[in-house]
Amino acid sequence: MRSSPGTHLWLAVLAITGLTLALSPAGLDAYFLHRNSSNLHQLAHHPVRALLGSAFWIEDPADLLLYAVLFETLHAPVERWLGTARWLLTVATAHIAATLLSQQAVLFAIAHHDAPRGMAHVVDIGVSYGLAASAGILTYRVPRPWRWAHLVAAVAFFLVPLLADRTYTDLGHAISLAIGLACHPLTRRPHGRGPRGKPLAPERRSGAH
Repeated sequence: MRSSPGTHLWLAVLAITGLTLALSPAGLDAYFLHRNSSNLHQLAHHPVRALLGSAFWIEDPADLLLYAVLFETLHAPVERWLGTARWLLTVATAHIAATLLSQQAVLFAIAHHDAPRGMAHVVDIGVSYGLAASAGILTYRVPRPWRWAHLVAAVAFFLVPLLADRTYTDLGHAISLAIGLACHPLTRRPHGRGPRGKPLAPERRSGAH
């Protein structure tokens, strides 16, 4: 846990908000979800709260265990590998960009009468955009030849639903995966630096000249 504090702090917040939803009386849980959604209505009136709050709630508290497994298999390895700052930069960029771009697509569809106006108020929360970004950048950590299998699986997992269902959430997942893959420069370390920026041990020389 000390090697990936951001991942486990995020999980702890999700546990708290999930417990809040589970213990809330009928109607209050829906209030929390709508208040923290990153839909068009909330983005227009409370953009900062919508973008930040939507990353710390899940719609069904029963899914918390599943998300815990996904955090440990995707976020934690990336955070240990890149360090907390670069991991957070990757997932935050993906979460914000995918949210804004997918909601822009919703706005475009409403304006052209391809989607009902009620889409501006739908519940849009969750951590899946960040997970998709971690799945993307984790590609560069997986050794060859398994790297290509990981990439194919990730692309299939996020793009097949987009092609089949064409939902705005699926579009956000595809954007997040692409952002994770585009963050390859963050995986490069300065010359002579080890994990988390620690200097590499000096090379040992043999007695021979």
